[in-house]
Amino acid sequence: MATSQDIGYFSPWDYVVFASVLAISAAIGIYYAFAGKGQTTSQEFLTGGRSMSALPVALSLTASFMSAVTILGTPADVYRFGAMYILFAISYTLVVIICAEIFLPIFYRLGITSTYEYLELRFNKGVRILGTVVFIIEMVLYTGIVIYAPALALNQVSGFNLWGAMTATGLVCTFYCTLGGLKAVIWTDAFQIVVMIAGFIAVIIRGVVVQGGIQNIINDSYYGGRLNFWDFDPHPMRRHTFWTIIIGGTFLWTGIYGINQSQVQRYIACKSRFEGKLSLYINLIGLWIILICAVLSGLILYSVYKDCDPWTSKKISAPDQLMPYLVLDILRDYPGLPGLFVACAYSGTLSTVSSSINALAAVTVEDLIKPYTNLSEQKLSWTSKGMSALYGIVCIAMAGVASFMGSVIQAALSIFSMIGGPLLGLFSLGMFFPFSNSLGAIVGLLVGFAMSLWAGLGAQIYPPLAERSRPLDLSTAGCNFSTIESNWTSTTEMTMLTTLMQPQVSERPVLADNWYSLSYLYFSTLGTLVTLFVGIIVSLLSGGLKQNINHDYLFGRQDLSFDIFSSCYKDDKAEKIQGLNWKPQPDQGHDNPGFTKDNIGLSEFK
Repeated sequence: MATSQDIGYFSPWDYVVFASVLAISAAIGIYYAFAGKGQTTSQEFLTGGRSMSALPVALSLTASFMSAVTILGTPADVYRFGAMYILFAISYTLVVIICAEIFLPIFYRLGITSTYEYLELRFNKGVRILGTVVFIIEMVLYTGIVIYAPALALNQVSGFNLWGAMTATGLVCTFYCTLGGLKAVIWTDAFQIVVMIAGFIAVIIRGVVVQGGIQNIINDSYYGGRLNFWDFDPHPMRRHTFWTIIIGGTFLWTGIYGINQSQVQRYIACKSRFEGKLSLYINLIGLWIILICAVLSGLILYSVYKDCDPWTSKKISAPDQLMPYLVLDILRDYPGLPGLFVACAYSGTLSTVSSSINALAAVTVEDLIKPYTNLSEQKLSWTSKGMSALYGIVCIAMAGVASFMGSVIQAALSIFSMIGGPLLGLFSLGMFFPFSNSLGAIVGLLVGFAMSLWAGLGAQIYPPLAERSRPLDLSTAGCNFSTIESNWTSTTEMTMLTTLMQPQVSERPVLADNWYSLSYLYFSTLGTLVTLFVGIIVSLLSGGLKQNINHDYLFGRQDLSFDIFSSCYKDDKAEKIQGLNWKPQPDQGHDNPGFTKDNIGLSEFK
């Protein structure tokens, strides 16, 4: 097996491939900035004029999901914990069905641009602003980490300049988001998903060849305990089991696909409700492909390094560097292919960052600027572009702050788990419980956040012990220790958590091995359920049963598929005549200009 010195750094061809991906992404932004005289309204800039078809939106949804966290983190997770990760295919299926049949019909029917507009329609301005501010904090933190994480991993393995990579990534995303708006984001995502899949396939094909066939990889994985698909242990403290992945994973990803602005903004940009649903179901196929590629890459990692783990033998300094290390090891004789994988990882980052910047601009304009100003559509369009540029700079700065954080990959996952869950509970409270009121919504959200943050931050301070997470053995028995530091011996057997600087068992509080050891996948479930429970109780105690609400803001019969298909002709006819997506008439006295101007009921066309 190659040593770290044998692997070396990138060739000129690798840099050419990587730079080409950035250049093409920027060119797409330039094209959409000038094609069709650019975006003259904020709606055109932020939602693509609601004229997108299903396929590019589906590719964009998949690309946004597939960040560098997925490309670098999932194979490493399979390498250390086993292939149980493949069970997320079931979670993704449930999530797509829930989002396509429940959340999409409501958001599309209301014709909103920001998902947080719904919170004002259903509750009041205070709930909307609170949800918007929380989302902005979440996405700025997450986006900074997404920029920093792959730059760190690739820098330490390939010699790629850390700050140059972070700055280039942030500037390119900011450039094409600011110029081209949502259309540029969607079409660059469609291009980038092709690059990402190509990078994965290159690694898989070469890995299979190096190991002498897929059968050898499966055999190595089986005897190494990596094919641990079925574990029905119901204990909530276990990191990954069938139940934590199916239940916790469904809550986690519903919070992302169901109510997160960066994802919702894509499928409500489709030209019809049917196209929006179709984009989600096509996206599901993409998620399955990505998951299979990532899990297979993790098994290849184990097959190649089963006798000499690069991490515990100190050839790399973090597990997140395993995939770049493998690429430079097995593809070093093929100039350009390591660069293709770097482009693959950074395409994941570009797609995620661009969607985040566009979503941040959308909620800022729609939730914090438009309701309180009388700006013209042209000025709102320029304001949207200015917000895109501003958030791009802020996210680059956040990437610098992330360099002082600990495990950036774990931090990225924790942010969505701890914040997405309570927000999912808040939206569910409004959609499914007609007696819920604004007081219940605010109190429920705050208590839900407090509980999920308590558990999540406690887990960061006191990581679960090995008997909870059950990492699999990593061996260094086959290493050539003449190339490794002298204080390491061939008997070294280490796992993920034994390298963490966690307190000794005697120093750990009682909560550390109970409450703080809750599976990270359950943080989102915890936040959702607590928000719902507290919100329902407070609403009932504060007179929620006596309030009169507009039932257009609840999930109802009109959102079910059989009603949609039976009336799709009327919907399409109304949309063509009106030139807008239908919006129900808001209550009289609503002071949000986004909901009081040019809203015509569908009944006029029946």
